[in-house]
Amino acid sequence: MATGQLFSRTTQALFYNYKQSPVQRMLDYDFLCGREIPSVAGIVNPGSDGFQKLFFGQEEIAVPVYGSVQAACRAHPVADVFINFASFRSAFQSSMDALKQSTIRVIVIIAEGVPEADTKKLIAFAALNHKVVIGPATVGGIQAGAFKIGDTAGTLENIIQSKLYRPGSVGFVSKSGGMSNEMYNVIARVTDGLYEGIAIGGDVYPGSTLSDHVLRFNNIPQIKMIVVLGELGGRDEYSLVEALKQGKVTKPVVAWVSGTCAKLFKSEVQFGHAGAKSGGDMESAQGKNKALQEAGAIVPTSYEGLESAVKGVYDKLVSNQTIVPAPEPKPPTVPEDLHVAVKNGKVRAPTHIVSTICDDRGDEPTYAGVQISTIIEKDYGLGDVISLLWFKRSLPKYCTKFIEACIMCIILCADHGPCVSGAHNTIVTSRAGKDLVSSLVSGLLTIGPRFGGAIDDAARYFKDAYDKNLTPYDFVESMKKKGIRVPGIGHRIKRGDNRDKRVELLQHYGRTFFPSVKYMEYAVRVESYTLSKSNTLVLNVDGAIGSLFLDLLASCAMFSQQEIDEIVGIGYLNGLFVLARTIGLIGHTFDQKRLKQPLYRHPWEDVLYAK
Repeated sequence: MATGQLFSRTTQALFYNYKQSPVQRMLDYDFLCGREIPSVAGIVNPGSDGFQKLFFGQEEIAVPVYGSVQAACRAHPVADVFINFASFRSAFQSSMDALKQSTIRVIVIIAEGVPEADTKKLIAFAALNHKVVIGPATVGGIQAGAFKIGDTAGTLENIIQSKLYRPGSVGFVSKSGGMSNEMYNVIARVTDGLYEGIAIGGDVYPGSTLSDHVLRFNNIPQIKMIVVLGELGGRDEYSLVEALKQGKVTKPVVAWVSGTCAKLFKSEVQFGHAGAKSGGDMESAQGKNKALQEAGAIVPTSYEGLESAVKGVYDKLVSNQTIVPAPEPKPPTVPEDLHVAVKNGKVRAPTHIVSTICDDRGDEPTYAGVQISTIIEKDYGLGDVISLLWFKRSLPKYCTKFIEACIMCIILCADHGPCVSGAHNTIVTSRAGKDLVSSLVSGLLTIGPRFGGAIDDAARYFKDAYDKNLTPYDFVESMKKKGIRVPGIGHRIKRGDNRDKRVELLQHYGRTFFPSVKYMEYAVRVESYTLSKSNTLVLNVDGAIGSLFLDLLASCAMFSQQEIDEIVGIGYLNGLFVLARTIGLIGHTFDQKRLKQPLYRHPWEDVLYAK
């Protein structure tokens, strides 16, 4: 067993079997103590490697993960503490692997239920190689202001309340981890605080004993007094009795052995720990307390008197200046995790992605606040759904019918054949062996001002010209000077004397149902001027839809001017073309998959295939 300090402010550990909470608690404690380097050097997670993201204060750090104990020890030769969170089934082998590494000096075994035969082997190997085992069935230990093992001392609130962020003058050792947390509070209330605390674990055969750590505390100059909390069962406390009698412990010891209530039971009682089992008089709490008192320890008459006993010894050491209390520093504030702070109502965190259209978190999905069942029950059409998804409101029926009419007009020519750029790209991609989605996307990405993307441009330019009170002549000539063709004007097939029937149908619908068609009539006047130049400069379906959509937005009294400008600027209207064109492009993909022809074949390939 080591004779001095086990830990320091530079101690680093390897953590076996990754558990996020205890690892993060160690790193938060590091920050609280003002450590410059994290106490967790690496994580051993059998069968995997890489990195694990954790926080060191406000800084996010990457803690390396290794697939074996040997690899972790090679990578971190200065990490001399091994914290083993393995289950009781694998705790022996992983602990033995660590003990065999020359770099490991202290092993902490958290698991309960480790077979006693395995524990004895670990203890024997550790003693032979001058190493320290804490546990099994331990919560670990802590050196105040320097190093903390796993979940020792509980939450940050308890750590701060117990003043464990800076060293005190008391050495404490116990079998119970839970009682250790309680005693850290007691010690903080009546002394200048803890220097080091160890929970050896409640198994019958602990890797290190109460007396091992008391003797070690006696050799640490910063520790001025020692507090011991034992329990009934076993005879570990008697080694401490012998050390006291032999004068090996020169510092005052306050001790209490819990479990005095066992005498009230008529038969033998097994308490929580494997080793806490009432046996004969020597193993009883009363017998141990009497022996400790006779050996020179300060032993109260009950557990309730332990706090005043500790205070009495501390006050005496202060009065003779063995202990000189230091000024109390203010610990830094450890940042809270975002989800914890949000849960506690301390912060408001904006979401990374916000949708004001759909929501599927309730009993049923909604489209702009309208439940999907309502959409089905009221027989909403495609135009109604588009008005909810695009414009976030239910438009009048004449508006939604117009939207459907626009889509139908485009669908009538959705399959333009292989020479149109979008269809051509879809065919080529499909012939290359790509899937449906890839083929469809390749065609849709071709949509632009010269292929299906003129609806938005037509709306933008017609709106700008009308709002500026430009005459058709001024508008067309200004566009000509800029080298820009007027979007929505011109067709390869249709002419002034052979107009597009779809345009006529849309214009008739607008004049019949819309309160105002000022933008469409302006587009018609522009067409009259352009036809005077060429019989092919006719208003096409893109121009008709673009101008009529402006009238829809402006005349239905459901959009502000700012909203209209945003809709036109964002490029909503080309979505009508995308929606309709998708149908045709999917058809091209299916067609090419059925043909099953290769994309390209060179004549000399026939020779190669023949051979």
